[in-house]
Amino acid sequence: MMTNEDTVLLIIDVQGKLASLVYESEIVEKNIRKLIKACRVLDVPILYAEQYPKGLGRTIEAVRELLTEEAPHEKITFSCCGSPDFMEHLRSLKRNEVIVTGIETHVCVYQTSIDLMEYGYNVHLITDAVSSRAREDRETGFHCIEKAGAWLKSTEMAIFELLRVAQGEKFKEISAIIKA
Repeated sequence: MMTNEDTVLLIIDVQGKLASLVYESEIVEKNIRKLIKACRVLDVPILYAEQYPKGLGRTIEAVRELLTEEAPHEKITFSCCGSPDFMEHLRSLKRNEVIVTGIETHVCVYQTSIDLMEYGYNVHLITDAVSSRAREDRETGFHCIEKAGAWLKSTEMAIFELLRVAQGEKFKEISAIIKA
């Protein structure tokens, strides 16, 4: 299971018009926002990537407004791992568990997840916080990423796994995030 001390949240390419065109886009956006807020409470670092933002646009405002402490990692490769600055930043965190969210499941999320596992990271794919334009592509992405060795989890499952204890101030904060 993940721990706060060994985990990082990764948000991949939740950008421009494409973000609104993916299957269940509102659910994906809402769950990514929950994960960001929970990671802030639990002191889990957050990384986010943007695929060719000059052409595809920036990370959508509803997500970007929660990422004021981070700068995006711009990339042209589908996999985040193809970006040297991203890999340098990830390695500098010295964390082995990566919560993966974003779009599109069958392209950038898939290729990043596979590369992360090849580099020795444990991938926790948040199935209700990733998507593709077509439902079938999302499902195929899930299947291939899981078959390669990733853990499939929901937003609530991941948050409560990181929280571990149903008491205290952090539990109250997390409960409010989940209920929102």
